[in-house]
Amino acid sequence: MSRKSNDTEDHFDDSWLRLKYHRGFGNVFESEAVLGSLPLGRNNPRLVPFNLYTEQVSGTAFTTPRNENRRTWLYRTRPSVCGTSSPFRPCGGGGNNEDEVGSTSTSSSLPPIFGRADWLGDMRLDPNPMRWGATPLATTENGGTDNDKIKINFLQGINTLLGSGDPKCKSGIGIYVYACNADMSPSGGGGSGSSASASESESESESESDSASVTATDVHMYNSDGDFLVVPQRRTLNIQTELGKMTVMPGEICVIPRGVVFAVNISSNANVNCHRDVNMGEGTDREDDAFARGYVLEIFRGHFQLPELGPLGSNGLANARDFLHPVAYYESDESIATKSCNIVNKFGQSLFIRTSTHSPYNVVAWHGNYLPYKYDLRLFCAVNSVTYDHPDPSIYTVLTAKGGDEDGTALADFVIFPPRIMATDENTFRPPWFHRNVMTEFMGLIYGEYDAKKSKSVAGRGGFVPGGASLHPIMTPHGPDVESYVANINNPCDRPSKFNDGLAFMFESSAMCMVRFGV
Repeated sequence: MSRKSNDTEDHFDDSWLRLKYHRGFGNVFESEAVLGSLPLGRNNPRLVPFNLYTEQVSGTAFTTPRNENRRTWLYRTRPSVCGTSSPFRPCGGGGNNEDEVGSTSTSSSLPPIFGRADWLGDMRLDPNPMRWGATPLATTENGGTDNDKIKINFLQGINTLLGSGDPKCKSGIGIYVYACNADMSPSGGGGSGSSASASESESESESESDSASVTATDVHMYNSDGDFLVVPQRRTLNIQTELGKMTVMPGEICVIPRGVVFAVNISSNANVNCHRDVNMGEGTDREDDAFARGYVLEIFRGHFQLPELGPLGSNGLANARDFLHPVAYYESDESIATKSCNIVNKFGQSLFIRTSTHSPYNVVAWHGNYLPYKYDLRLFCAVNSVTYDHPDPSIYTVLTAKGGDEDGTALADFVIFPPRIMATDENTFRPPWFHRNVMTEFMGLIYGEYDAKKSKSVAGRGGFVPGGASLHPIMTPHGPDVESYVANINNPCDRPSKFNDGLAFMFESSAMCMVRFGV
C-alpha cells in the first residue's frame, strides 16, 4: 500500500494541526486511508482488498431500532484478536511486574480501579453542596517541588469525584477529573502513518520505536463500561483512536464511544492550547508546569444524542453539521505497527491489562455510524428570553443521554453557559435564580468566571475557579452568591448586556450520586 509524502518542518510534526474530519451527527460515514481499500456493495467479502481483515464493532444490540442502531465495519491489517495470547490480568497498585504498566521508576503504576476510587468503600452519599479547587498535578510522595513532578499520563491522572449506579448493570454515570503531564503513546503523537487527512507527512519516528520493550508510555485503552465525554480545560489533547485522530482544545469537547481503543497525548504546539487569551487557571502559562487538566463524564447506558428542539424549530443549539468525526488512519511504519504495547480494558470499573504484539491503530478503511467525534463549543447557537424572566438552563443543552421510562428526563445532560446577549426587561433578575432541583448538578469552569459565582479567591480555597468544580445534589438549595446577587439587584438592567467573562458547563443527571471521600 502506497502513501503520499509531504515536506514537513524540522522542529515539530504539524500533522495534528492539518487533520481533516467528516461533518455531521449520527450519519453513516465511510473513510479509507488507501484508495480502493474499502469494499463496495457488501460488508464482509471473502477477499478483502489489500488482504485486510473485516471486523465489526457494535455499539448497540443487533435488534435496536434502526434509527438508533450504531455499528461500524473496520478493515484492518490485523484483526483485534490477533496477537492477544497474553490474557487480561488485573492492574496492580505499585508492583514491580515488568509486564505491568507503570513499572518504570519514572511513572506511577495504574491502580486496580479506574479513577482510584472503590465505589463500595471510598464513596458515600452526602446531600451537602460541595466545591473543589482546580485539580493539581500529583507531586512526589514527599510533596516536592515542580522539578519533582512525576510523569503521569491521562489514564493514570484520572480521579473519581462522583458516581451513581453500576456499569455491570449498564446503569448510572461517573464523573471524573484528570491532570496529566505525559503521553500515553508518544509514537502516536504525530509520528509516521497513513491517513485520509492532509496529514500524510513523513516524520522521524520516536527513538523508542526501535525497542520491543513495553513501558508506561506504550499504553492504549478502551472502555467496556460506557461512553466518555471529555472536556479539556488546560492544554490541547491529541487523541488517537482506531477510527482516526482528533485534536481537542480547551473550549472543545470530544466523545469516545464504548469499546473504541484510544490513546491521549498532550499537544507540543503551544499555539493551539486555548482559543483565546483568557484565564485558563493557575499555572497555565508556566513552561515548567505545563500539564493538561479537564473533566470527564461517563454514561453507562446508551449514547449521547442531540436534544430535541421542539418549538425552536429545525435549527439552533448544537447544530449537527458542526460535529467532527475523524478520518481513517493507520500506522504504516512497521517499526511502530509491529511494536508491542499495553492494552488496558476498563471493565466493571476495574482495570485489566494485556500485551498486544502490534499497534491497535491498523484500520485502513471503515464505514458506519459508531464513531468518536468532537465539537467546538464556540459554535453553539444559544437562545434566550428577549422579553422577561431567566429561562431554564435546559436551553443550553449541547448533548443528552436518555434516562429511564420518564419522557424528557435524561440520564445525563451536557449543558454550557457560553458568552451570550442578555436582553430581558428592566425588572428581570438576569443571573440564575435560587433553586432546588430534582436533578444532580455538577458544574465546572473552563475559563473566566461564572455569572452567578465570583472566583476572586485563591485557587483551591473557596472560589469557583477555572479547573475547579461545584456540586448541588438532588433537592439541595443553591443559587447565586451574595456578591453576584447584590450586584444584579442594583443593576438597572435597562439595556441589553453581553456576558463574555467565561465559559462554564454542567453535567446534569437524574441519578443521585455518591461522592468520593477525601477530595
